[in-house]
Amino acid sequence: MRNIGFGSAALANGPAWDWATRISEAQAVECVQHAYMRGIRFFDTAPSYGGGEVEQRLGVALAGLPRNTFSIATKVGYTRDGDSIHYDYSRDAVLRSLDASMKRLRTDHVDFVHIHDPDHHVRQALDQTFPTLAELRAQRVIKAVSIGVNDAVLALTMLHAAAFDMVMIAGRYTLLEQGALTLLDYCAQQGIAALAAAVYNSGILATGADVPNARYNHAPAPDEVRARVRALETVCVEFNVALGTAALQFPLAHPAVRRAVVGFQTTVEIDRCLTALETSIPAAFWERLQTASLLDNRVPIPVGKAMTL
Repeated sequence: MRNIGFGSAALANGPAWDWATRISEAQAVECVQHAYMRGIRFFDTAPSYGGGEVEQRLGVALAGLPRNTFSIATKVGYTRDGDSIHYDYSRDAVLRSLDASMKRLRTDHVDFVHIHDPDHHVRQALDQTFPTLAELRAQRVIKAVSIGVNDAVLALTMLHAAAFDMVMIAGRYTLLEQGALTLLDYCAQQGIAALAAAVYNSGILATGADVPNARYNHAPAPDEVRARVRALETVCVEFNVALGTAALQFPLAHPAVRRAVVGFQTTVEIDRCLTALETSIPAAFWERLQTASLLDNRVPIPVGKAMTL
């Protein structure tokens, strides 16, 4: 099984740097089914993506495929209706959310459930959401309880407070920034699975620093971020390594990271990603990044063709 997960956030709207652009359901379905045929069997979604439309499209794409051959992760905690976001981490809301997600996904169960961005609702998430999901885990209704956040400090706080199985950290453990290293080291020590999402920092590590639409954290990239990415690109040119290839492989070298969750919209993007996963990068490249203070000296680095398919 490949160590890439399919991030479905852009299966209705455009990618992070062009949310105004929509893709057709036919394109979304083709993309998901191509990923499945190429061996990607982990699909991450959320009811907030496209106001439920993404889950619905994912359900259409996966319908008819053997359910025991792939895993679905969805999220609870908030939903989106147009520009309105509704936060509710209560027991009743969690159960209603999961029931609605399963109907849209056309499945009688989901495998993994993330508590989605509970930044301002931590107490309710720990007191109500986690016990509800832990009960479903004990009943074997779901396999694992997770947190899906952008804040590594918040994630570590919650992992210390409750018996989570998994954490998905978005954008905080990438070639550009390694602020989640302490979190991932803790996960490795405790046997908690980690998923690295937003490995391109929502765009700039895929597009490079100097394209007009370079995005960082879903916004125009600030000058200091562009400057750091340009420095990374200089080393990439020196070693003939594509920036996106290095960005994909880097987080997978940490022993806690089970998968990189990557957003796709086209079959070409999937094929390009899997090619990048198999591309050998010399150890000297990673060492140069560390000596140039472009990569934390404490992080595990890929060795040779480290990405086994």
